Amino acid sequence: MNIAERLEYSFPSLTHRNFRLFWLGQMVSLIGTWMQNIGQGWLVLKLTNSSFLLGLVSAVQFLPVMLFSLFAGVIIDRFPKRKLILFTQTSFAISAFILATLTALKIINYWQILALALFNGFLNTIDTPARQSFIIDLVGKKDLMNAIALNSAVFNAARIVGPAVAGILIGKLGYAICFYLNSASFIAVIIGLILINVEGITPKINDVKAKVLDDLRDGLIYIKNTPIILNTILMIAILSTFSMNFNILVPVFTKNVLHREATDYGMLMSAMGTGALIGALTLASISGRGVKPIYLFGGGIGLGVVQILIGIQSNYFLTALLLALSGWFMITFSSSANTTIQINSADEFRGRVMSVYSLVFSGVTPIGSMYAGTISQRFGSHIAFIVSGIIALVYTLYVLIFKYKEIYEI
Repeated sequence: MNIAERLEYSFPSLTHRNFRLFWLGQMVSLIGTWMQNIGQGWLVLKLTNSSFLLGLVSAVQFLPVMLFSLFAGVIIDRFPKRKLILFTQTSFAISAFILATLTALKIINYWQILALALFNGFLNTIDTPARQSFIIDLVGKKDLMNAIALNSAVFNAARIVGPAVAGILIGKLGYAICFYLNSASFIAVIIGLILINVEGITPKINDVKAKVLDDLRDGLIYIKNTPIILNTILMIAILSTFSMNFNILVPVFTKNVLHREATDYGMLMSAMGTGALIGALTLASISGRGVKPIYLFGGGIGLGVVQILIGIQSNYFLTALLLALSGWFMITFSSSANTTIQINSADEFRGRVMSVYSLVFSGVTPIGSMYAGTISQRFGSHIAFIVSGIIALVYTLYVLIFKYKEIYEI
């Protein structure tokens, strides 16, 4: 088997032209997104010197997801996904350009960052589930899991490159360049979407409001009556809320505990992205064996232990290593949870189940951000890491000890 055949065997989703266009565009755009995330977080700290206000930005950005994600599917089902994604990606580019220009002109204020974060939050409410559900239109059911794994890999590869480049650029050229480059990066996605030739299926638009609410209620009842889905979703909700607030904790920890600057912060986030990328590729390579409980529980326990270790030390290089391990455990947990939920969902309920998954995975970010920002402000980021780790460890062990038989029906 030559290299081309081996790549085709390992990554069959890349044989689909439409997916290649979409995936390559995402590769460029996600690097820009991570550059903006790093620059924005450090800029907020510079303007306010407040971890609470940093947490508030993240909370506001994900507030629309928390409030409206359950209903986002209604919009997505009523419009062609490609056109929806074109609209959201173009709007993201405009938002980043505005942030860049305000920063370059040195007239940027905290409230402006907050307003743009809220605007992006409304866009994300539609964009994220639209992109996730668009993948099956690009590759079909057969190569869907491979495409999802590759999307996860490129996301975490961007997490390595974006923060490292942002840290260097901030130190050399300032914040605005990161935001301008992010705005430009969306051009790759937009061009790819224009070139994609796919016929989306637009469902009928005659569903009334009552029917929508009835469907949502039926989906929630189904989740409640399916222990493996219910308990996995609860694990995601707890760990996402209290133990996955690295965008809040890491910059504050870098500045106040490690006493380092933006470049070092970018490198720490890249170390975490490296661990997550390795975790994603590892899971992709063994995905043929199926999802195993050890991946789910091992990921949760490992994440908790590593966060506690981060909080009790103050060495830069050890922090980088521990953050890499955090990325590995986090992606192992979240990918295993996602797979567990999908393979155990009945076809007729999968959309509603995954809308709840999106809610508890991303929609709880405002609560988690306020929690992380408040604890860091009052007690220090090292204490916040320790508390977050204890919560992840204790809850995962609780489910493993007391709910395992119920979940797996042993």
